[in-house]
Amino acid sequence: MLLKVNGDTHDVGAPDHWTLLEVLRYKLGFTGTKQGCDKGDCGACTVLLDGEPVLSCLMLASLAEGHEITTIEGLAPLHVARGGTGVDPVQDAFDRCGALQCGFCQSGMILSARALLDANQSPTDANIREALAGNLCRCTGYTQIIEAVRLTVAERQGTHPPRRAWESRAVDGPADA
Repeated sequence: MLLKVNGDTHDVGAPDHWTLLEVLRYKLGFTGTKQGCDKGDCGACTVLLDGEPVLSCLMLASLAEGHEITTIEGLAPLHVARGGTGVDPVQDAFDRCGALQCGFCQSGMILSARALLDANQSPTDANIREALAGNLCRCTGYTQIIEAVRLTVAERQGTHPPRRAWESRAVDGPADA
């Protein structure tokens, strides 16, 4: 089968019953797509199919032929390691807001957020929560993740989101100093 992943076409052979997740991870080496629950509950395997988030653990790889697949690796063509000047704004916001935790859910979260922001330039908190509803984070709550999406929106619009308490301490020093 021919799969177009992150702009490159791959001629890949795999058993008919393999999921898109299995082909991406184990045949093509896109390990940023995480294998989580294998039931479509956790969202760790989320990739974009023609710009829409899909659960790659629930989709046969052959059904992705003729579609544009974007993995987390596909958001980083501007990364400094590839000769660029930075990272995708959503990835950068996740880093700056401390929305990383263990990192297992991060790929799916970032891709779901990217799809939302590509479709909606000014999402509400309800839009953000709905877009991320299929992605579970077991390390913590979703506050920092939602703040990262808000930060991306604010920077895109040229506004500054309210500073959080931990940012004030980092800039101004400890609160008790």
